[in-house]
This record gives sequence, structure tokens and C-alpha cells, in this order.
Amino acid sequence: MCVAASILTKREKDVFKRLIDGKSTHDIAEELGISEKTVRNHISNGIQKLGVKGRAQAIVELLRIGELSL
Repeated sequence: MCVAASILTKREKDVFKRLIDGKSTHDIAEELGISEKTVRNHISNGIQKLGVKGRAQAIVELLRIGELSL
């Protein structure tokens, strides 16, 4: 049995990890040296890949499937 590939890209995972830590879009953008629009795009891409309706649901799903941990 092979290990499943990560659902998220490394950057998307970086963004969601920071969301779990309670960071704002602005804070994440500053920490990663990218624009707030790019942060929102990464979040939207993750939400779409997971088939959920928002940031909170995406985080719950990522924790549930083991993509992220607390």
C-alpha cells in the first residue's frame, strides 16, 4: 500500500497551519512575504480541494484526515 500524496501544496499547508494558530490573513501575508490576495487564494484553493464551504470546515477536515495537527 502506498502513502497518499498530500492534498495541499506546501504553501497551502503553511497558510492553514497559521490559520490554526489564530493568525489573520494580514499576519499570514506578512510572515510569508506574500500579498493578502495570495493568502486568500491559497485558502480558497484548499477549500475547493476539500469540497467544504469555508475556512472552519476546511480546518476541521484537514485535522480529521491528518493533513494538519494541533
